[in-house]
Amino acid sequence: MMIKPDLTAKQKSAFRLLRDNNTTEILYGGAAGGGKSYLLCLWAISLSLEHDGIRGLIGRSKLDALKKTTLNTFYDLCKQLGLAAGEHYNYNGVSNIITFYNGSEIILKDLFHYPSDPNYDSLGSLELTWAAVDECSQISEKAKQILSSRIRYKLDELNLIPKLLLTCNPSRGWVYNDFYQPSKEGVLPKHRAFIQSLVSDNKHISKHYIGQLSKLDEISKQRLLYGNWDYEDTDGKLMAYDKILEAFSVDAERGTKYITADIARYGADKTVIVLWDGLNAESFKIIDSSSMVEVAEAIRAMQMQHQVLLSNIIVDEDGVGGGAKDILRCKGFVNNSRPLKGENYTNLKSQCYYMLADLINKGELGINTNDISIKQQLIDELSIVKRKDADKDGKLAIIGKDKIKLELGRSPDISDAIMMRMYYEAKGASGIYYVH
Repeated sequence: MMIKPDLTAKQKSAFRLLRDNNTTEILYGGAAGGGKSYLLCLWAISLSLEHDGIRGLIGRSKLDALKKTTLNTFYDLCKQLGLAAGEHYNYNGVSNIITFYNGSEIILKDLFHYPSDPNYDSLGSLELTWAAVDECSQISEKAKQILSSRIRYKLDELNLIPKLLLTCNPSRGWVYNDFYQPSKEGVLPKHRAFIQSLVSDNKHISKHYIGQLSKLDEISKQRLLYGNWDYEDTDGKLMAYDKILEAFSVDAERGTKYITADIARYGADKTVIVLWDGLNAESFKIIDSSSMVEVAEAIRAMQMQHQVLLSNIIVDEDGVGGGAKDILRCKGFVNNSRPLKGENYTNLKSQCYYMLADLINKGELGINTNDISIKQQLIDELSIVKRKDADKDGKLAIIGKDKIKLELGRSPDISDAIMMRMYYEAKGASGIYYVH
């Protein structure tokens, strides 16, 4: 069965990329109503009908949302293409599988990060020919990586390469870092592609839709109407983006030397050690995988070289970090411990992040690094720190690390190491550090 799609120029470009032999990951993202789900469903249908007996997957964070949105687009598109339910395809609402008359299948899948399945073992037994994720910014980078690893079914037999199509509205986090920003800077890897979608890229959009988007608040309008990926969402954020950038050129108060360290176990996250001169982060040491003895030795070497008092060294004491603390006999930072001086925070970590935000927003903390990777990671991490339950009264708190990791696609190791420097400021501080 031949399909003759009605596509705009950008959709045609995306469709060509989906059929070439070079690009394995395509992000078609931007404004709301930009025909993203339409393109996704068109590709899924055409590929399924072109090759007998293949198996694809359409995923979204929550299956219920997928059924109410993407699946309805699938139905509408099938009608436009003259494909009839019961004749050309069948949808099983129990198994959540669409089966075509030629034996090809499309699995509808929930890709939410459930604590009971942190490694996405539910994807482990799948063998796929292709995959697509609608609203991919709502899933974790790990889910995307594992899903990509499952694309291998009948590829050699059909002379195909793995293809993953991603769609979403503008957002921060791993999608921005992996696709939009590298594309903007002209350094996007050859196996990836990014195509900006706008409302004008949807030939079937209601004439009233743009008017409705125009009535949104400014941030939502920038994202959903104009497809602006560089919007500044300050809702609940502790640190202003421009102030974070300015911190890399601030020469703050100098004096006492400190060392702060966020410790990681083998194969998990990274150990980050920071040398401080007063309120200036002077140097960073990143260790990918080391024993507690090796980490302790690295800290001790930095201590000896810069003559840092043992009392001015603090390491993350939670989990394996306690081992380094015991070896060094330095101070330990317990994230969920009580805030110092009984101040109005849920825990010590929240207290220190609020204080860090206050100093950065005032231009009183400096970060000195020539490493572009460290700088960009730190910008991303600090930009994502938000107040938890900003609309509620009570003790001040920041959103949890698990939520930050999901949105960021990794652990905020560098910002946590920076944050711990505030322990020494909090000891001598009074009052609550609200961010204005």
